[in-house]
Amino acid sequence: MANVRGNWTNLRHPIFFLFTVVATFATLVVASLLPKNAPAQGPLAGQDRHLPERHISRMVSRLLLRDHLSTAPLDDTISQRAFDKFLKFWDPLKLYFTEADVAEFAANRNLLDDQVRSGNTEFAHKVFERFIQRTLERVQTVDDLLANHEFNFEEDEVFVTDGDKVNYPANAAEATDRWRKRLKYDLLTQLADGKTLEEAKERIGKRYHSYARRIGQTSEDELLEVFLTSVTSAYDPHTTYMSPGTLENFNIQMRLNLEGIGAALMSEDGYCKVSKVIPGGAADKHGKKNPEEKLEAGDFIVSVGQGTDGEMVDVVDMKLNDVVDMIRGKANTVVRLGVKKKGKGETKIFDVTRAKVELKDSEARGEVVEQTTADGRKMKIGWIDLPSFYLDMEAARSGNPNVKRSTIDVARLLADFRQKGVEAVVLDLRRNGGGSLTEAIDLTGLFIDQGPVVQVKDADNNVHPYEDMNRGMLWEGPLVVLTSKMSASASEILAGAIQDYGRGIVVGDEQTHGKGTVQTLLDLGREELMGANPVNPPSLGALKITLQKFYRPSGKSTQLKGVEADVALPALTANMDIAEGDLDYPVPFDTVQTTRYPVSNANAAPLVAELNRLSGQRVQSSEGFTKLNKMIETYLEQKDKKQVDLNKQKFMAEYEALSEREKEIESLVGETDDDPNEVVERDYYFDEVINITKDYVRLLEQQKVASNN
Repeated sequence: MANVRGNWTNLRHPIFFLFTVVATFATLVVASLLPKNAPAQGPLAGQDRHLPERHISRMVSRLLLRDHLSTAPLDDTISQRAFDKFLKFWDPLKLYFTEADVAEFAANRNLLDDQVRSGNTEFAHKVFERFIQRTLERVQTVDDLLANHEFNFEEDEVFVTDGDKVNYPANAAEATDRWRKRLKYDLLTQLADGKTLEEAKERIGKRYHSYARRIGQTSEDELLEVFLTSVTSAYDPHTTYMSPGTLENFNIQMRLNLEGIGAALMSEDGYCKVSKVIPGGAADKHGKKNPEEKLEAGDFIVSVGQGTDGEMVDVVDMKLNDVVDMIRGKANTVVRLGVKKKGKGETKIFDVTRAKVELKDSEARGEVVEQTTADGRKMKIGWIDLPSFYLDMEAARSGNPNVKRSTIDVARLLADFRQKGVEAVVLDLRRNGGGSLTEAIDLTGLFIDQGPVVQVKDADNNVHPYEDMNRGMLWEGPLVVLTSKMSASASEILAGAIQDYGRGIVVGDEQTHGKGTVQTLLDLGREELMGANPVNPPSLGALKITLQKFYRPSGKSTQLKGVEADVALPALTANMDIAEGDLDYPVPFDTVQTTRYPVSNANAAPLVAELNRLSGQRVQSSEGFTKLNKMIETYLEQKDKKQVDLNKQKFMAEYEALSEREKEIESLVGETDDDPNEVVERDYYFDEVINITKDYVRLLEQQKVASNN
């Protein structure tokens, strides 16, 4: 296995990307709703703001018409969708805008297509300016209600949590009453978390003031990103405009490294709070050398300075993106952090030397699980957690032989498993929302001999197969691919190919996410200077655009239908509305012709039927799955509720049930406070997957013996 690296280093396929809408939308929310100071310094300041916006808007409209898979025109239908999406982004619960506001905006409902083509972004600024005005008015309403209104928690009334079920407030009185109910909901939530009524009022008041400040600090780039994405995602949910800042964050995630202190930060009521310190990062190493300057989760960063003697700048109520930019910097330079431990006490100054930060939690990790079989034999199972199909795009474009990519990392793990005598591999894709198409193809190639991995169809209905060209497999033994409804795109390519080839079995939720489209990033700066091969193109952001659909070797599409599990296990995620079909304007399902590929019998129908029988017996008698099934029943009962009870007794009962479900969800998506070095959580679900794997190894061996006879 000495030449493992060489076999899978060269990139042979175009750099396309496959990922879910969740990541992009979350980025927009973070970019748009994070703080700084006064509204006067927001995107409305400056007389020349429209010049770059107009240019970018025209470029985006041209690229949509040139490259989008649908070949649909930029017309009134797109305009209407974009209008609704833009307003919903800012005011999803219809708490801020009034009926009169929306009636005024509606004059543009059928004009946004023409405006984007001409580069006119006045509508975005008009809506946002009104939103700032209404936000300040609502904060005054919050202050008045918290100070003067006596909330009756024994009264039976509800707060509607689905904006589609209510109209915009018709007048000031209706708006105030809706905010009264909103605040009552906020107060009950705080009371459920153990706060006194006065503590709850103080906290909620600060929250809305902080929200108003950070809304006012939304930058030009962020506003343009939200507006243009409202237009692009009216074509399909995965076509989005990325501002320069969002593009840089995306590139960081794909290459899994950056230069900084190695800490994850979040905004909480205007404060920059440390949510996690990355093991082995600069802050972690600094704390080990200087225990009195140990940065920990829960600490607040209240000021930042550059160099050993730089001025300390107050960052309270500063937009989180700006704080992050101040803390990031070149390796081996010093950043000074003003830290309040757990948000309390005096401010201490930490001088931290920046370093290259490897985002280890986002890369492939593996471990060997030792088990005992029913006949007392020791068995080793290799477990690989793969959160994404990552690829350092910049290094790949430059031809760097040491490019950071998921295929190489998984290949190393498989080589290690072979050396340790592992008998079966579990590839955990439950949290994997996709990534690079190149990586999906090459990584699948580690488990098949050679042949088509995926078929891709373009806007002209031309179908082209992408094949694994490397003869041989790094892992020939039993393979279990573990999926969930959050497994999307590139994950579905791998799972679908493994299933089509009969190379292994798919275990998990009944079906995966159902995203069968391919996106590419069009860097607007490079597009601007196309043909000139610029060394430093202008920073204009990028258009992530859907330009192809992918299909399994069998010709089946994963679009909307996903990949069905061979052995399905109960899961909360399977019942959540997080699939492709739950998004706005998804691309429709279709099929293409099958390709020629070798088929094994490692997922033969009788074998799969026996695995389901054995698993079903265990699940039925499992205390963990019994508890999960009850939780699912409760979830389904409340799933379609579009309102929440504001009677305290009823609220508290529902809140307790919700808290239990949230803990289960957090454990599924990795948002727990458990050991960060743990590859997989050992729980009842893990135990069942291991038991299925042991059964699978045994049945395959019996199948082999039977066929030899």
